[in-house]
Amino acid sequence: MADAHRISFEPVNIEMEVEEDEKILDAAFRQGIHLMHGCREGRCSACKSFVMEGDIQMEDYSTFACNDAEVDEGYVLLCKAHAFSDCTIELLNFDEDELLNSIPLQDVRTEVLDIIPHTRDIVGLKLRPVEPAVFNYKAGQYADLTIPGTTAYRSFSMASTPTTTDHVEFLIKKYPGGKFSALLDDGIRVGDMIDLQGPYGNFTLKNGHVMPIVLIGGGAGMAPVLSLLRRLSETGDQRKVRFYYGARTTRDLFYLDEIRAIGEQLADFEFIVCLSESTEGIDGLGVLGFPGNVTEVVGAHETELNKTEVYLCGPPPMVDAAMVLVEQHGVPGDQIFYDKFESPQREE
Repeated sequence: MADAHRISFEPVNIEMEVEEDEKILDAAFRQGIHLMHGCREGRCSACKSFVMEGDIQMEDYSTFACNDAEVDEGYVLLCKAHAFSDCTIELLNFDEDELLNSIPLQDVRTEVLDIIPHTRDIVGLKLRPVEPAVFNYKAGQYADLTIPGTTAYRSFSMASTPTTTDHVEFLIKKYPGGKFSALLDDGIRVGDMIDLQGPYGNFTLKNGHVMPIVLIGGGAGMAPVLSLLRRLSETGDQRKVRFYYGARTTRDLFYLDEIRAIGEQLADFEFIVCLSESTEGIDGLGVLGFPGNVTEVVGAHETELNKTEVYLCGPPPMVDAAMVLVEQHGVPGDQIFYDKFESPQREE
C-alpha cells in the first residue's frame, strides 16, 4: 500500500489524506470534498492551486493550463498532482457552499435499458443502476462510462435528475470512429452491463440563489441543461429562465415537446432556438427561432447578461465563444458555470 500524507487546504481550513499513487483531486472526490475542476486531464486550469508547503509532483499536463513559470513559482493542477509529503495548498478557485456539500464518488454497475436515436447524430442512453441500486448525483453533473471490453472511459452529462431513481439518462453525440459512441450503432445493446463512476462537475444549481438564469447549450450540451430545467420544474423555482440552444438546422432539434411542457411549469421561461445553417421549417415547430450562432443570438437579446447566472455546455468552440461573450458583458466569474469537455478521453 502506498504511503499516505496529510493535505491542508487554505483558506478554507479543510484537511484530508491522500496516498502517493493517488491524484489529489481524486482523493478529494473519494472523501466527498468538492474541489473545483474541469477537464480532469491537465488541459484546463479550473483546479489550478498554489503549493504553500510540501513536496508535490505532477504527471503529464498541458503547459497552456499551467506554464513552466507558474510551475516554478509553485502552482499545480490538482488533477495531475501527487503528494510525497504532508502539504499545505492554497485553493485559488472554490465554492464554499459546495466544498463539503458534495456527493462522494460512486462506482456503479448499470444495465442498458434503452437506446434512443434523437437526431442524426445524438443518441439517448438510459441505464438502470444495479449495484448499488441508486446512483446519487446533482442535476447538471456528469459521469464516466467505461467503454465495454476496455478500461478506458468517456464522460457524459446526465439529462435526468436524482428524483428519477429507476434510470439515469445520457445524451451522446456520435462521432466518426468514436470509441464509445460508435458502439451505440453496433455493439451496445439493451441488457448489456456498463460501469459508471461519478458524479463530477460544477454545472449545478446553487442553493438560495435568486438571480435570473440564462442557459446556453449546443449539441449534446442539451443533457445537463435539460437536467437543470427538469430540476427547476420539480422544485417550483420562480426565477426568470432563458434557454438558448444552438444547432445547425431543424433536423438537429429534439425534446421540444418536453421543454415546452417544462416551460409551462416555470414562472417566466423562454426557449430560443439558434440555427447556424438554415432556419427552414422552424415556423412549424412552435418555438422561437433565429438564424446565427447561439452566442450571436444571446449577445443580441440579453442586454443585461451581467445581472444573470449563466450556464454553458456544448462543444469546446461554443463554450470558448460563450466565455468571450460573458467577459465582454462583464459577467462576474462566480455567476458563470460550465463543463467543457476537451480531452480525447471524452465524447460529450
